[in-house]
Amino acid sequence: MPPGTTVLEAARALGVDIDSICGGRGICGRCQVEVSSGTFAGLDTDESHLSPIGSTEESYADRKDLAAPRRLSCAATVLGDVAIEVPAMSRVHKQVVRKEARVEALQVDPAVRLHYLELSDPALGSPIGDRERLLAALQAEWGLWPLSLDPHVLRELHSAITDGEGTVTVAVHDEAQVTAVWPGFHEDAYGVAFDVGSTTVAGHLADLSTGEILASAGTMNPQIRFGEDLMSRVSYVMMNPGGESELTTAIRGALDDLIGELCADAGVETSDVLEITVVGNPIMHHLVLGIDPTPLGTAPFTLATTESIRLPAVELDLAVNAGARVFVLPCIAGHVGADTAACILAEGPHGGERVQLLVDVGTNAEIVLGNSHRLLAASSPTGPAFEGAQISSGQRAAPGAIERARIDPVTLEARVKVIGSDLWSDQAGFAESISATGITGICGSGIIEAVVELYLAGALSAAGVIQSRPGNERIITDGRTFAYLLMDEPRLLVTQNDVRAIQLAKAALRAGVQLLMDRLAVTQVDDIRLAGAFGSQIDVQYAMTLGLIPDCDLGSVRSAGNAAGVGALMALLSVEERAEVERVVRTVEKVETAIEERFQEHFVEAMAIPHTSDEYPNLRRVVTLPATPDPNRSGPPRRRRSGASRKNP
Repeated sequence: MPPGTTVLEAARALGVDIDSICGGRGICGRCQVEVSSGTFAGLDTDESHLSPIGSTEESYADRKDLAAPRRLSCAATVLGDVAIEVPAMSRVHKQVVRKEARVEALQVDPAVRLHYLELSDPALGSPIGDRERLLAALQAEWGLWPLSLDPHVLRELHSAITDGEGTVTVAVHDEAQVTAVWPGFHEDAYGVAFDVGSTTVAGHLADLSTGEILASAGTMNPQIRFGEDLMSRVSYVMMNPGGESELTTAIRGALDDLIGELCADAGVETSDVLEITVVGNPIMHHLVLGIDPTPLGTAPFTLATTESIRLPAVELDLAVNAGARVFVLPCIAGHVGADTAACILAEGPHGGERVQLLVDVGTNAEIVLGNSHRLLAASSPTGPAFEGAQISSGQRAAPGAIERARIDPVTLEARVKVIGSDLWSDQAGFAESISATGITGICGSGIIEAVVELYLAGALSAAGVIQSRPGNERIITDGRTFAYLLMDEPRLLVTQNDVRAIQLAKAALRAGVQLLMDRLAVTQVDDIRLAGAFGSQIDVQYAMTLGLIPDCDLGSVRSAGNAAGVGALMALLSVEERAEVERVVRTVEKVETAIEERFQEHFVEAMAIPHTSDEYPNLRRVVTLPATPDPNRSGPPRRRRSGASRKNP
């Protein structure tokens, strides 16, 4: 480079990735770099090979942090051979690693970028307008052409230029559209990622320049008042003309309220929210967009569109920047929606050779199976039992609900953990820790553990029948069947109907999984990921012992947490990830469980605990399963092949 070249100019000429909103004017400070000292690749390099710190850097250091040895690359000029290190914070395509969210090595490259401009002065008699001067500056300084302007930007442009004394900052979406304008220098740009579930809605506020998650919040889906499950909401629309508008208004109001809550928590302005991503199951997807969901209520479950959607946020009645854009991830099929597409993006089953099973457990379980060669997807009607519905003492996962259960195999006495307390019920201080709520019921993870514990204790047969145990006060008569007394105060039972509801739900899911395994021609899977709010709470060992998932090395089974929300965040922060999810979704093969001949056969086999025909060899290495009757011989029950002694933490 010729002596006197700024480091920023040199970087751009060499294709090196240095961020800058202000275009090299020493205002934004995004372009900070460091000088390497010593010998580097045969070159002698030190700070003296850059120009001394001048007025531009001194002025910036007076306003913001510029700690030595960092320099502003837009102000420092090259005087000799020099090696420059560009720290992660100064890169356009920043890499963010968030292990707790399992977003690894994500390059932050959002669809919207800010650009600071100094416009030429207007001249009397000149035919060039504000719009043309703005577009000319964007082309000259940033190489952006052709561009269009949102109508509201044109209305605000002159006052912004005047208030900024000839300087403005603009937001450009997809390098094609100017969507916002501010007077002078402006560097705040935020985005919100939404996972719209049938029961809850989760939102995450992110800084679009750094990828940092500034706030997260959730709320109950207000559509619940129109129906607990998805089909009841579709029925409401069918029976009430215009009902879809009520449902749409309710969910959009919830999204808008969440944006306000997120911004208040982070201390940012809602007018600085420039980008939004949305994922959800097909019915939520349609209702957020104001599309009639009734075609999804009957076969062939036709989607309005399977493509991703881009639209202005004002069309969803969201109180954010007038130029904000919404990106809605693509759906896969009638009951496999954008939330499943987001889960695929987050967990990446398409990225390797190992066969991964990805399950989002809910009222409808979305199932994805495959690897880099082939991906299959299905939806299986598990019903609401895993959310506590159809259970005699069931409730949603909320403070006061039993979420963990352990049962003594001899006495059948139970100890439990309750949401809102870190203590088990047999530990000192438990009663005080739940004094605000008490014990109010049992949620999905709790009922699964109670059923499995009864099975492991021999009080529940593999067929799911609660067994009489004379002399034990925990097994009581309940009509023509028996029930298990889980708690004395309050009185909570696990009834035969409760067990059957769990069996039906897990058999539907397991049958759907088996159909995909048949189609993929595999007898086992290498990895299992349990996604969603329920999947994040269930103990994987209990899920496998129940037979909810197929046999697998337990070390390769884990919760994926809110994978749909993570996928929505990835799409929010990276245009590359948007392109990736659009590409992958087009390759997914949909298997319709309702018309598969073997679904009923697999369903019947999956009713047993853990399964009628699957021997579960990996599970047996860590859990000793009870004896089971041999249908081909008389006499006492035979013992299944057992592994290590049962673990009961």
